[in-house]
Amino acid sequence: MLVMKPIIKILLIGFFLVHYMSSGAAAQEQPVAITGAQIITVTGETWENGVLVVQNGVITAVGDAATVPVPADAEVIDASGKIVMPGLVDSHSHIGEGDGGDRSSALHPDVRILDTINPRSDTFRKALAGGITSVNVMPGSGHLISGQTVYLKLRPVNTVEEMLIWVDEESGIYGGLKMANGTNPLRQAPFPGTRARSAAMVRAMFIRAREYQARVHEAQNDPDRMPARDLALETLVEVLEGKRIVHNHTHRHDDILTAIRLADEFGYRMVLHHVTDAWKVADEIAASGYPASIIYIDSPGGKLEAINLLAKTAPVLEEAGVDFGFHTDDSVTDSRLFLRSPAFGKREGLSRRKALESVTIANARQMDIADRAGSLEPGKDADFIILSGDPFSVYTRVEQTWIEGEKVWDIEDPEDRKYAIGGYDVFQGGGYGHHHD
Repeated sequence: MLVMKPIIKILLIGFFLVHYMSSGAAAQEQPVAITGAQIITVTGETWENGVLVVQNGVITAVGDAATVPVPADAEVIDASGKIVMPGLVDSHSHIGEGDGGDRSSALHPDVRILDTINPRSDTFRKALAGGITSVNVMPGSGHLISGQTVYLKLRPVNTVEEMLIWVDEESGIYGGLKMANGTNPLRQAPFPGTRARSAAMVRAMFIRAREYQARVHEAQNDPDRMPARDLALETLVEVLEGKRIVHNHTHRHDDILTAIRLADEFGYRMVLHHVTDAWKVADEIAASGYPASIIYIDSPGGKLEAINLLAKTAPVLEEAGVDFGFHTDDSVTDSRLFLRSPAFGKREGLSRRKALESVTIANARQMDIADRAGSLEPGKDADFIILSGDPFSVYTRVEQTWIEGEKVWDIEDPEDRKYAIGGYDVFQGGGYGHHHD
């Protein structure tokens, strides 16, 4: 397949690493030790009197205070009475003020949300106020294929390149592909008018991608034999080769099964998003092996296909054995209230273990970043939050958010606090480093 030109890729990665080393991990050479808190690792034990040690952007030790020594030169932060857990991972969001494909086509795999994100958007600081440290930012769902998503670490920086989470540097992959079925893409031509036509159009484009993939393979890097470059088909080849995950917006039970049918036909990896009717076809989803990214809203309304959105979805999926997590779909739900979603699930019978996983490691798996985020383990990125109380209590507040060993949001900072308690548009157009009274 065709990939990013080497010199362009080297320059882009080099720019990111230089900035990262100058403003991120390298700035945290002195170890920091969080002590006295209950530490929830998510994938391992919960330590009632725990110690978390971080240095150079990564976790170096975590465990019980009786067994984990605090380095002599560490900056010690006493978090007695607090809860420490991994930074939250949001598998589906629209923060960053980006857009997506236009009405010229229903299929836009070449469109990149990366090219339209405002890295200074206040929406990122609101997400930090909710404890979110990593996020999958999507183009809209009004197309069968809306375009390429982007996985971001919410570092307070000036360019979107500095926020990228690379999952495949060889091919330049830092996101998935947004697809949708159901009512959203049903419009006048060139969009489909029926669900059957929707599936046919997607199937036809993936067949073209297979043919393009074969021509590239047969050319064996001979420039004279290579087909004309096609950005849309290149993206779909990345999907076919398993390098890019499909994030498929779908609601009705029949639409869910169609999404599964197409993924099975072409062999691509997929996460089923929203899945309003998942409780009706939980066993079928479990048998398919595809994970789900679900949402809870406390004021249902809008599209008819979401009429069966029920809080029991989470425990039903857990019982069926589906790997799932929650998402905000911000601005459908506010990033600052992300922990409410698993709390609603617990009220319906979701286990505490799965509730914790559903906003951390489960979503990290859906974004191919579980080796870096989603749990507190030595060697992983030092992304964590400090809470005033239990994660699922209505009275609990996110007090601090840390990314790669750097505190990036603190409720005790008057400027940061505004993003936790302010209205929908806290500081319109302000962004990182641009606060207004």
